[in-house]
Amino acid sequence: MNFELSEDQQSIREAVQKICERFPESYWLERDRDGVFPHDFYDAMGQAGWLGTAIPEEYGGSGLGVTEAAIVMQTVAESGACMSGASSIHINMFGLLPVVAFGTEEQKRRMLPPMVQGKVKSCFGVTEPNTGLNTTKLKTRAVRQGDKYIVHGQKVWISTAQVADKILLLARTTPAEELGPKDSGGLSLFYTDLDRSKVSIRLIEKMGRKCVDSNELFIDGLEIPVEDRIGEEGRGFKYILHGMNPERVLLAAEAIGIGRIALKKATEYAKERVVFDRPIGKNQAIQHPLARNWVELEAATMLTLKAAWLYDQGKECGAEANAAKFFSAEAGFRACERAILTHGGMGYSKEFHVERYLREIMIPRIAPVSQEMILSHIAERVLGLPKSY
Repeated sequence: MNFELSEDQQSIREAVQKICERFPESYWLERDRDGVFPHDFYDAMGQAGWLGTAIPEEYGGSGLGVTEAAIVMQTVAESGACMSGASSIHINMFGLLPVVAFGTEEQKRRMLPPMVQGKVKSCFGVTEPNTGLNTTKLKTRAVRQGDKYIVHGQKVWISTAQVADKILLLARTTPAEELGPKDSGGLSLFYTDLDRSKVSIRLIEKMGRKCVDSNELFIDGLEIPVEDRIGEEGRGFKYILHGMNPERVLLAAEAIGIGRIALKKATEYAKERVVFDRPIGKNQAIQHPLARNWVELEAATMLTLKAAWLYDQGKECGAEANAAKFFSAEAGFRACERAILTHGGMGYSKEFHVERYLREIMIPRIAPVSQEMILSHIAERVLGLPKSY
């Protein structure tokens, strides 16, 4: 594999950079203050065709790989949009890959083009309050009644639900008591209308990424047509796994992007800020931590590109995707922390943006899977140690 971007991949990066230049950091600072979804940025990315980067061409997408999607997402984050920009289009990059892989031809032609064109916004309905990362224990229930399913239950930390038209929903179609203790079946995947007359949506106030909402969903009698079920009933958990490794790769790329803009800002400030008649960047106490940040972000990039390449080659990449997400989030966090410390007191000021980076880099450290779960996965699957949970 080649760790250098190809000419076409570099062209993708440059094209996305040109779009991002229309949305400077002042734009994202304002969205951080008012919490308004960045509709114009979303529309611009849709009009340019980037929302369908990894969707096959026959359904309106670009037919590219997760590697190219990662390049798009890193470029967006690195522009200063950080997770606010990246999360506004995040589900478009990976969320409907289960539809591509397991949907019928009719479903693909009905569901994919509107998302690619930016005509609809979607949210991802998996996490529940009492199950967390233990996805096989989801309680939201979908009961089939003739040609439709009736859904009752609760979801939490559902991004973009305030503005979404559709929801990719994982729900239980077989009661848990009818399954064995280690059975991952019984869950089904749906992509359907988010009917607000049947779904109550409550905003969660949070520390960052204010313009991309997070929510609790209370589902009471949502009706889903059978034709909106993806694949076979009871195999939804398997289908959702299909999108998990790409999501980890994209989160890694986004974390690297935030780390790089933080390092850039810190380096520029270190060159300009004069104390005791010399730029602070002349001091090794400033230089060395920034140099370490560069090394770590370069290493994170290699891990992420490897994971993306493996996925695009159809190879097993679970360990690599998890490792990339883990290491990139840590490298990005350390770069953001260092950017604030380099700025000193000014780093605490919203005017210099770096405090926003630190608030938003916390998302890749937490989601979509915790650092501890990644380490447990690698310990078990790579090192061959006994399962600890």
